[in-house]
Amino acid sequence: MIFSLKQSNVTIPVFSSKIIDHRRNHPEQFSVLPPLSNPKASKISIVSNSKPLHVSSIQTFGSLRTLLYAGRSPKSSVACNAYEADRSDAEVVGDKIEAARRVKIGVYFATWWFLNVIFNIYNKKVLNAFPYPWLTSTLSLAAGSAIMLISWATKVAEAPNTDLDFWKSLFPVALAHTIGHVAATVSMSKVAVSFTHIIKSGEPAFSVLVSRFILGETFPLPVYLSLIPIIGGCGLSALTELNFNMTGFMGAMISNLAFVFRNIFSKRGMKGKSVSGMNYYACLSLLSLLILTPFAIAVEGPKMWAAGWQNAISEIGPNFIWWVAAQSIFYHLYNQVSYMSLDEISPLTFSVGNTMKRISVIVSSIIIFHTPVQPVNALGAAIAILGTFLYSQSLGYFCPGEAVKNEGRKWKFTRLSCSVDIGCLFTSMVAEQQGEMVVAVDVVDNKNG
Repeated sequence: MIFSLKQSNVTIPVFSSKIIDHRRNHPEQFSVLPPLSNPKASKISIVSNSKPLHVSSIQTFGSLRTLLYAGRSPKSSVACNAYEADRSDAEVVGDKIEAARRVKIGVYFATWWFLNVIFNIYNKKVLNAFPYPWLTSTLSLAAGSAIMLISWATKVAEAPNTDLDFWKSLFPVALAHTIGHVAATVSMSKVAVSFTHIIKSGEPAFSVLVSRFILGETFPLPVYLSLIPIIGGCGLSALTELNFNMTGFMGAMISNLAFVFRNIFSKRGMKGKSVSGMNYYACLSLLSLLILTPFAIAVEGPKMWAAGWQNAISEIGPNFIWWVAAQSIFYHLYNQVSYMSLDEISPLTFSVGNTMKRISVIVSSIIIFHTPVQPVNALGAAIAILGTFLYSQSLGYFCPGEAVKNEGRKWKFTRLSCSVDIGCLFTSMVAEQQGEMVVAVDVVDNKNG
């Protein structure tokens, strides 16, 4: 392997040193690396068509110890050797990493689906006994906000580092989230859980139509064709629904539209904001709670709530209080897990998981609530869900950039070997992209942020 460095595209913090090919001892094969004025962090990016270079061990050489750790403990030491990768070893490591990743995603999905099913069951029980969706929606947001505030106060979870610009960017997202949440709850208070979720499976159609006619975005023909079974299936289910209610139908439709705009506002307004998925949803719940509370009081009011609460307690008993607590807590937990999963998977994978989630909710609600379903109605539901799956697959195949948006570049890791000493985190990443080997080295001083 012949490895050479160009002066223009190489930077290493604090120290000067050499990287030499040990197999061919030619002086012209190396260059002296200049120091960098800012020692906090830097990156080397070297492109070579040879085999990948890897970090194998850490030791000191030359003046590295003195210059890199000036003013620190003399025990700290970091240096590296490089060697060519064994592709078979790389494949084994890659397989193990991919297997662990799939297990983690599977746990996320299973937890997400389970929590969502439990929420929908208790939410419907509460709404059957206490038909006040505005208060029910408010309690769901209040429970999640209380959980996260306690978690931050007790240091169970790290509080997000936000500023005024963050909350300004979050406001339209929270407004759309509030409308979508209330509309879905109103729908569930009027119609069966299964019917609400069948209509909500039509959200991709709203997404494409809004993107096309409002944002001016275009999609390939297969994406548009995938909307036909979605719209047709939802329409067939609506026409054959035994307990059809226009308020419930419109609530689900408004929820679809609101959540589409929530996603649009989130993509546009939250770019560059560094907040984890869990904390992002917590902040969203807090702001949505502030938006929703005055409207809930104006639409329903304490007098209606008090009368409805007394009737529910007299009919159900103390179990009603448990139902309210359960639906509120599980609402927050399932949404929190879904946002956390977005940190690990692409939006395309998330979309497929969301489709499967709807199937589990529809089937479980029909079984638990003994919802009467006609064969034609079930066929419409199956067609709509199949259309949703075809939509996600078409988007991933014909619009790969859209399907993996916000996920970053796809790197094929071949091997990672690194050693960490006191005060400095040293990471080396070898990636393969379009036939070129890219070596990226980051040096980050933990003590200096």
